[in-house]
Amino acid sequence: MVGGQILGKRVRHLSRYKDIAQILVANGFGWFIDEIGLFDILSLPRRIFSERRERETISTYERMRLVIEQLGPTFIKLGQIASLRADVFPPEFIEQLAKLQDEVPPVAFDQIRTIVETELGQPLTEMFRVFDEVPVGAASIGQVHRAELQTGEEVAVKVQRPDIQQKIEIDLDILMDLARLAERHFEWAAHYELSQVVEEFRYTLLNELNYTIEGRNADRLRKIHEGDTTVRIPEIFWDWSTSRVLTMEYVRGIKLTNGAFLRESGYRTGEIAQRVAHAEFTQMLMHGFFHADPHPGNLAVLPDHSVLFMDFGMVGRLTPEMKRHLSGLIIALMRRDSDAIVRVLYRMGVVPNDVDDRRLHRDVDNLREKYYDLPFTQISLGDAVSELFSVAYRHRIKIPSDLALVGKTLVTVEGVVEGLEPSFRILNIAEPFGRALLRERMNPRQFVGKAFRGAIDTAELLTDVPRQIRGILREWRRGKVRVQLEMAEVDQLMRQLIRIGNRLSFSITLLAFSIFMAGLLIATVLKRSPSALWSFPTTEVGVAVGLFMVFILIISIWRSSK
Repeated sequence: MVGGQILGKRVRHLSRYKDIAQILVANGFGWFIDEIGLFDILSLPRRIFSERRERETISTYERMRLVIEQLGPTFIKLGQIASLRADVFPPEFIEQLAKLQDEVPPVAFDQIRTIVETELGQPLTEMFRVFDEVPVGAASIGQVHRAELQTGEEVAVKVQRPDIQQKIEIDLDILMDLARLAERHFEWAAHYELSQVVEEFRYTLLNELNYTIEGRNADRLRKIHEGDTTVRIPEIFWDWSTSRVLTMEYVRGIKLTNGAFLRESGYRTGEIAQRVAHAEFTQMLMHGFFHADPHPGNLAVLPDHSVLFMDFGMVGRLTPEMKRHLSGLIIALMRRDSDAIVRVLYRMGVVPNDVDDRRLHRDVDNLREKYYDLPFTQISLGDAVSELFSVAYRHRIKIPSDLALVGKTLVTVEGVVEGLEPSFRILNIAEPFGRALLRERMNPRQFVGKAFRGAIDTAELLTDVPRQIRGILREWRRGKVRVQLEMAEVDQLMRQLIRIGNRLSFSITLLAFSIFMAGLLIATVLKRSPSALWSFPTTEVGVAVGLFMVFILIISIWRSSK
């Protein structure tokens, strides 16, 4: 059924498949299409391999950026997400991907007007006193226009590109198919479970397509920083917002991409860096909800040195359990305690069963030794996170996506603050948060609360057991319960079980016969007459049979032990 669905999607999206394949081939990546078998699937002519088009001599990373731009909005967004992973990709590739954030051509204003009027149900001139035709920013999913409401408020109107959702859903289907093909042909793709990565990407991207979710994210972050004068979150105007149009307060500030200009203008860049880091740690560690795309283009500084956060399509969430794991990991890193780091990994349930525990401890110890004598001012969080992820890769430890997003966010923030103030170290801000988390975990109320929750969970589990058993038995009677065992040397195990069962049956038979003979002997003694059945010497024959059976049982046990 799954294979039929994939084939059906290939047929429906055949034109798009061919576009992607031809773009890859035209830019020198035809080997990938050939390796995963798409040439045969799409019936592409082999002659395109031999076509040598005239093109400039450019680097591989530039060609990869050109491929992403030519593939369209979905792949541009993927490139934007990848541009945040400075801990994974080489600097030259990051430099090329960063250009995707500001070099997306805008949509014509006539199309923007149509979308806004359709979504809000009124003519543009009746809703807005002013609406600038030239956008202040264009992205792969939407673009932002400055406007003024009829009531005089200055606003930023974010408008989704026309037909973008349908195009992205088609590209996501194709990406999933390519990921599955890559998993079959490349070991690295199977190791990283590329299809699951694409599924997570799909979830994130579809959420970003819904501007209502983005507006709620902004409201939640504003509530987190309520009363904090060092952080600014724009207000959302819900009467002029839908899933495709988002109207928010227009706040004028200087983006943190202009670090040199900020220093020349007399801004205290060290203080700005501290406020950015403090805001992210407050969101992440205190509230478990954080801005997950804090690159310099999404951050600005206001004249009073407060930090403005923008673009709330990508956020991270940490459950209470994951927050405890993260706090435990931070505390273990602060203490440089390798045993504690390994214990946290085991509690997270991400360590595979076949891991070499000795080698894992050795690698974590080596990581600890590297940073043991260094002060916080000399430790790069990006390097530490990258090396920790390298240890996880070597031991096939799959870091949960929530924690991977945390790592990416922290590395991004470190790049931002160091761009503002090269001598600033983000771990100086992390240390007080780590100590606060340690005090919180050692609070007796936390132990009592945890014990109470555990007792409630146990009681609910015990209460639910009878219902679960009844359900299993009901499905068993219907023939819907299947038990499947997979283990090595199962045939040998079954033979051993059969031998044990045979010996057990023989032993039970011998026991029953012995009980019968004992009863017969007792009856004979009580009657004070020899035992006979139809003049047959029952006692003597029974004793002989019993001895013979004991002898057979001993021989059987001896042979099985051999």
